Amino acid sequence: MKISRSRFTIYLGVYLLCLVALIPFATADQHATDPTISYHSEIVPILKRSCQGCHHPGDPNGDLIVTTYADLKRGGMAGDAIVPGKPDESLLIELISGDEPAMPQNQEPLSAEEVELFRRWILEGAHDDTPAEVDDMGEGNYPTYTVPPVVTALAYSPDGSTLAVSGFREILLYDTTNFELKARLVGKAHRIESLMYTADGKILGMAGGSPAQFGEVQLWDTATNTLIKAIRSSYDTVYGLSFSPDASRIAFGCSDQTVRVLSVEDEKELIKFDNHSDWVFGTIFSTDGSHFVSCGRDTALKLVEVDTGSFVDDINSSNKGYGEINTIARHPTQDQVLSAGEDRIPRLYKIFREIRRDVGNTDFNLIQAYEAQSGTIEGIAFSADGSRFATGSGGGEARIYNTEDGKRLASMQGDAVGVFAVSFHPNGTQLATGGFDGKIRIFDAATGKLLNAFMSVPIEPAGSEDVALVVSGMT
Repeated sequence: MKISRSRFTIYLGVYLLCLVALIPFATADQHATDPTISYHSEIVPILKRSCQGCHHPGDPNGDLIVTTYADLKRGGMAGDAIVPGKPDESLLIELISGDEPAMPQNQEPLSAEEVELFRRWILEGAHDDTPAEVDDMGEGNYPTYTVPPVVTALAYSPDGSTLAVSGFREILLYDTTNFELKARLVGKAHRIESLMYTADGKILGMAGGSPAQFGEVQLWDTATNTLIKAIRSSYDTVYGLSFSPDASRIAFGCSDQTVRVLSVEDEKELIKFDNHSDWVFGTIFSTDGSHFVSCGRDTALKLVEVDTGSFVDDINSSNKGYGEINTIARHPTQDQVLSAGEDRIPRLYKIFREIRRDVGNTDFNLIQAYEAQSGTIEGIAFSADGSRFATGSGGGEARIYNTEDGKRLASMQGDAVGVFAVSFHPNGTQLATGGFDGKIRIFDAATGKLLNAFMSVPIEPAGSEDVALVVSGMT
């Protein structure tokens, strides 16, 4: 049977029309066989990486918060962020799509595949599959250790009665008379990176977090050992906590290359300083609280005005090849900052410039460069009167120096591998050190003699049946 050209054309047209009509159903059927998009494992990692920096409770740009499902669904000033089943009516899709997407700001746009993940998730109903948080840690139920964790932070209370020590998810408080454990402060953050008391001793502050999950600052009431606030900021561990002189503000550094300054009273983010080009490890306030100094991997010491967040100056000459700065401390009574890190040399700087920069970027603010240490410097601390300072290094050694002339006063073996934290007793007679092996060592600050040594945490026998949580040596 022969088919005429005209009839063939009609048949072809009908076939193509049917094919076009069936394509959406075929596509829908294909999507139906694809696994459902997971909010917890696929959407949240993108939000953490690209969105939480500008849309968290401390800094809700456009009143949009993306750190929890409930906040994301609530939306912001411009409308509903997600409308389940309707991606084209969801503000979030509008913000992350197009040739020049509005989000994320000052970062690479999301890839087409990532945008499609969001579209499919919303089309499927934008379900929240975040697993319920199960956490039985708290008062009376503490982490249990079969090996000691690395000690990353130490701090004496201003009255000298207590030594605060970092553990896994907890701060351990030791009585300095007999160095017996008297309290354990358990929080959500896995890592404790920084400990600091307010000048009046009423609050103990912690900066840390859980890697790749959240950064957290905890504020503890020292009279009752109860948690006052737990403030989450950034999507990774935070570092280098400092209090303003009046304790109304806190500053800390982040792995997203920013410094955050928050109000203690209402937790509002006052400053998000983003002039660093790498992780920020340390912050300190000037003596009057009008400025802060920050440091980190980019080798710079940056001076910033607190009220405005305006960048003022690079205190040091960061182009000199000194390497990353791991830690800083402010002189207790003067506007001077001691910095130390990769190149093993502690350097004391004036915070405020007195000589204008020259073409050669001379280190005019430098007061003194001290003796090189046996390894990368991980911790530094001033004595209460500022006349001495101590260093802890990756070589396992701690040293004490005269601040004015740089004379070495004492050398101590503080650890077999590395000393990561040092702290002077307020009366200046003792120095506490902690490091890789998990031991706390107390030295006579005048002679360097070892006075006491004890494990930073209680150690349980291996194989104990009632162990709630076994913590390895690297937290």
